[in-house]
Amino acid sequence: MDYLVQLEQGRASNPSAAVVAALVRALGLDLADAEVLYRSAGLAAPSSAVDRSVPGSVDRLLARADNWPTAVYAADWWLLRWNAAWSALMGDPMDLSGHSRNQVWYEMTEDTSAMWIDPRQREQYRDALVGDLRVAQISHPDDAELDAMVRDLRARSNEFSARWHSARPAAYRGARKNIDHPLVGSMVLDGDVFQPAGSDVRVIVYTAAPGSRDESRLLSLLSPGSSAQKHD
Repeated sequence: MDYLVQLEQGRASNPSAAVVAALVRALGLDLADAEVLYRSAGLAAPSSAVDRSVPGSVDRLLARADNWPTAVYAADWWLLRWNAAWSALMGDPMDLSGHSRNQVWYEMTEDTSAMWIDPRQREQYRDALVGDLRVAQISHPDDAELDAMVRDLRARSNEFSARWHSARPAAYRGARKNIDHPLVGSMVLDGDVFQPAGSDVRVIVYTAAPGSRDESRLLSLLSPGSSAQKHD
């Protein structure tokens, strides 16, 4: 109960959606009280469907993040927005269609190994994505579209089905990645995930350490009209 009081007073440190959902179930809260608890934790309250609306503040950030590859995803990992820097780093999402615009689906059905230098990072990333998708299902228990995507992906990918069965629900907060880009070569980038308060979207931003070789290569890739060359 002490933790519940701290949560209601906004003093609990970053409780996850899974933790709050467990409290809601244990306490038998109705929808109104559950919403108060989620808002106190700085989380979007559960709803029947994933909210894909992008706050104006996020659009402003995206418009100004010229040197930061940035993308906005819904809670179920459908791509909503991205900037030119993201396209330069990850490839143009306009070339993708259908379920390939969903990051979990794409990661589980396409061969993405070429971008990863360390296979362990790729494994950890996949585990984290699936764990976060489980949080989305907990937060949106009546989203028929989300349920259908999970069902279809489990039928299509044995790997996803196994990960889904064993995944621990946990919000994905990002990770450091060793990326091998076909134009500029290897880069170590920090991929951080931000969730605006009261919103359902995730903002992913990639940055490199200031003054590093990685920053130089990233900026070379992003420079307008540059002829980036791959380095060893």
